[in-house]
Amino acid sequence: MLSVLVVDDETDMLDLIRHFLERFGDMKVETTSSTKDALTMVSKKEYDAIVLDCYMPEITGLNFLKILRAKGDTTPIIMFTGVGREHAAIEALNNGADFFLQKGDDPRTQFRELVHMIQQARDRRSVGRSLGTSQRIISDVMSFSPDPMVAIDREGKVVGWNNAMEELSGVLSEMMVGKNDHEYAVPFFGRKVPMLIDLIFASDEEIAASNYNIVSKEKGMVIAWIRAMRPDKKEWTLWMRAMPLYDGKGTFIGAVSSVRDITDLVAVALKTPSEQSASLTQKGETITPQRSFIDRITGKAKAAYRQGVRYYYRETKYDEAIRCFDRAIEIDPNLAHVWNDRGLCFKEMGKFEEAQKSFERALELAPKDEEYLYDLGEVLETIGVLRREGKILAYAIRTFASVTEINPNNANAWNHLGVCLKEVGKEEESRNAFERARNVIRANKDRTFMRKRESVI
Repeated sequence: MLSVLVVDDETDMLDLIRHFLERFGDMKVETTSSTKDALTMVSKKEYDAIVLDCYMPEITGLNFLKILRAKGDTTPIIMFTGVGREHAAIEALNNGADFFLQKGDDPRTQFRELVHMIQQARDRRSVGRSLGTSQRIISDVMSFSPDPMVAIDREGKVVGWNNAMEELSGVLSEMMVGKNDHEYAVPFFGRKVPMLIDLIFASDEEIAASNYNIVSKEKGMVIAWIRAMRPDKKEWTLWMRAMPLYDGKGTFIGAVSSVRDITDLVAVALKTPSEQSASLTQKGETITPQRSFIDRITGKAKAAYRQGVRYYYRETKYDEAIRCFDRAIEIDPNLAHVWNDRGLCFKEMGKFEEAQKSFERALELAPKDEEYLYDLGEVLETIGVLRREGKILAYAIRTFASVTEINPNNANAWNHLGVCLKEVGKEEESRNAFERARNVIRANKDRTFMRKRESVI
């Protein structure tokens, strides 16, 4: 009888999976809704397979996978992932995941596939993962992606061409899989030329020399756009994302790329201001929807944010930093991290109400972010203490309580919670909060998530 550990934060899903695997898979199943508890369980017992949800609240499925593989643990891992999350799945593959299972609407079919995957994982464990198996997993990942995708092996031969790519290119998978020598570029460029998938290890200069406009390049992934001539001699604009693929041993096995046709979007964006229904004027400058779109796909929001971080983090030039952050927000108002760093600048300048508004906007976009909650709590505490205003302090208490729920080992959050409780006269609760902070520090468990802004720069 196979021993299986299932890790998912949805308790109903845990019960359903356990019932099905034990009844139809002849397996002994243990479950947990915490990745932290799962790490402890794995350290004490050996399992034949682990079924893991990608998106867990404490330690993500990907980080759980990395921790296990870093320890040399080779237990087969089947990861649950959602439609359109193929890049998260591929990153997990690169870090040693064995299978992926798409969460869907038909649990019975889904769980039958899970039983099959666990049995396969058991068989594969003794013989290792072959290159062909890795390529089959790549094909499986691509099959449920809504984006057109192509994958090549390390020799440049096409090993994956999904349904969405068939629709975009007009070329069937059986006509393309197995082709090499840049044959996969012909449907997009009308000739054999290097595509972004061939340039994942190239320098920025080499990519630019191939007429690509880089949007971003980080963590092995390259995003760029290009104007190209189709085989029918019509011009179109393509947006591409490409990244390398590795097997469980860290050996490079190929690359994968998604491709989108953004021609119509660009055409709308390039209309004259009089043809657009809205525009935004700020500081004497007109920001039209078309320019905002072009700025997004060319990475100008990210560039403005990086410059703002330099001003704020390295040079303490807060006014200049805020102007850069405002520019990034004009281009894309849904960047939670930009709103948060904007708030930090206002806080440093003593403009606490402005800081509060920015932090609250960041949390509208990312309600469960530990860092954003903590920063909001600090500025609320400051406002509440300065004004001696109970409502603001109560708001701060709720905010720091949310931080400790997300991360019970954030000693600073417990300390701030204690201060706020004391300010509103809740002495006993305040002492308990301070004691929690001391216990976390004594146990050497103090952990606080903070973005590494040096890496941004």
